[in-house]
This record gives sequence, C-alpha cells and structure tokens, in this order.
Amino acid sequence: MPRTQRNDNFIDKSFTVMADIILKILPTDKKAKEAFAYYRDGMSAQADGEYAEALDNYREALTLEEDPYDRSYILYNMGLIYASNGELEQALEYYYEAIELNPRIPQALNNIAVIFHYQGERAKEAGDMDSAEALYDKAAEYWKQAISMAPNNYIEAQNWLKTTGRSTIDVFF
Repeated sequence: MPRTQRNDNFIDKSFTVMADIILKILPTDKKAKEAFAYYRDGMSAQADGEYAEALDNYREALTLEEDPYDRSYILYNMGLIYASNGELEQALEYYYEAIELNPRIPQALNNIAVIFHYQGERAKEAGDMDSAEALYDKAAEYWKQAISMAPNNYIEAQNWLKTTGRSTIDVFF
C-alpha cells in the first residue's frame, strides 16, 4: 500500500489530497508526476522517521525526475537523512550534488557548514587544533555563502562568524 494511503493524521491526509489534486491538474508529463509522487512519499516517510523507506522513494524519484532544480531538493533531502544517521561523508556528497544542480540552495550550504563545524569541534576535543581551525575555516566559507543568499536565516552562524573573527561584515537587514 502506498504511503500516501496510510497517513493517519489530518494534516498529512490534507497534504496528500491537495498534492493528488495538483498532480491531476498540472500540465506535466506522466513521468514528472510519478517522480513527484515518489518524492512526496519520501518526504512523508522521512517525517515519520522511516529513513530506509524515504531513501527508497527518493532514489526512485531521482530515476524519474529530469528537472535539475527538483533533483537538487531530492538530493538535499537524502543528505538530511544521511546526516541524521551520522553518515556525514555521505551527507556531504549529497549536499554537494544538490548545490551542483542548484547553486541557490542555501540550506545545503548551511548544512555543509554545520558538518564542518561539528568536525572542527571533534578535532578540537581531540587536541588537534590545526585540523580544527582548518575545519572551522571551511565552515565559515560555506556559512558566508548561505548568509549571502538568505541573510536573515542563519543568525547563529552570523554571530559565530563575528565572535570568531571570521567575518566583520554585518549582513543584518
């Protein structure tokens, strides 16, 4: 049974009904509609913590979806799953792929920065200050890119950049 037929809560059911209506009236080809259905099922499974099922749906959506912009969000969501499972290198690969297809996806840039910052913290705890500083610098570069695209979204990152001396530009609007 497709995931969209198993949703128990009202919001999920409402979203599914609306998505089905939109799919029926959109003037797109069958392949694009099918890709969206897999993407939608993947998002639903991901929201329920069913990561293996979500990845299966996202992989199927990738085989069908041709639009680079839409593919970037599928890849981004796959990166989220790998990051939440602690598979940071795999997550980075998906985030990089998403950015390659859609350079204007600040949330992927932010998540890359978060991973580098986390790795910097681990290096610092291990006493490897040179590696920590290099990882912090990488995080700073990705955060600067994300902030330039979405200046009001990453306030904590902006504060970290300022307090660590990695940015002197005040981008608050």
